[in-house]
Amino acid sequence: MLFDPAKLLFIAGPCSLENERVCRAVAESLAEIVRAHLDLNIVFKGSYDKANRTSIAGPRGTGLESGLELLAMIRRDYGFPVLTDVHETAQVAAVAAVCDVVQIPAFLCRQTDLLLAAAGTGRVVNVKKGQFLSPQEMPFIIAKLQQGGAAEIWQTERGTTFGYQNLVVDMRSFALMKANGHPAIFDASHSVQLPGAAGGKSGGQREFILPLACAALAAGADGLFLETHPQPDLAISDGPNMIRLAELPALIARCLAVWRAARG
Repeated sequence: MLFDPAKLLFIAGPCSLENERVCRAVAESLAEIVRAHLDLNIVFKGSYDKANRTSIAGPRGTGLESGLELLAMIRRDYGFPVLTDVHETAQVAAVAAVCDVVQIPAFLCRQTDLLLAAAGTGRVVNVKKGQFLSPQEMPFIIAKLQQGGAAEIWQTERGTTFGYQNLVVDMRSFALMKANGHPAIFDASHSVQLPGAAGGKSGGQREFILPLACAALAAGADGLFLETHPQPDLAISDGPNMIRLAELPALIARCLAVWRAARG
């Protein structure tokens, strides 16, 4: 299994893969961090297509082929397992040929054919709980993945729609989702997103990433999903809810301290 209960699972990387320079900068920083913390299990993430941009004018990223080349480079040169998301069943085989983890986006978490295709790859499947779902509905999604023969399943909480252009995180979600028998992960980046609130694109409140991440770990989350970038304000997507790369080591150290205390 890729998940190791003796280590804090940390899924980290840029929102969009963007280019080799950004990917290498993030991977090099993550490599230094993992050398400093032996109880950290890092998976590198990045998207080749931001398929659900608020506006059609929003840049979507590298595309499938170039994005998978970047992920293969990270896996080869830095030794990290890699993760990316799929939006259509036609993308699943190509992604599974490169990636250790196939991710189902929150908006697509109930798409049966997509879930079954991902489950059939033999790769880990990380499914994000939709913003429109309660944690009590996740067993039905897990059942689809199990029916498809998924080798390993992760569940990720990314906040629940609360009014217009806002999300909230119910800390009970982690206990409820862990009861399904699979790891529960907290997406600290997208939970502070303000969907569609920045004039044709999403805003965010990165200042709340650390307190929410610590709260989730204290509540029993098995891992964190966190996006980072050398210069978030210049990123092509989700800049307002990404952590600056220079701030990542201190944030991870704080989160590890909470995770260790909660386990103790």
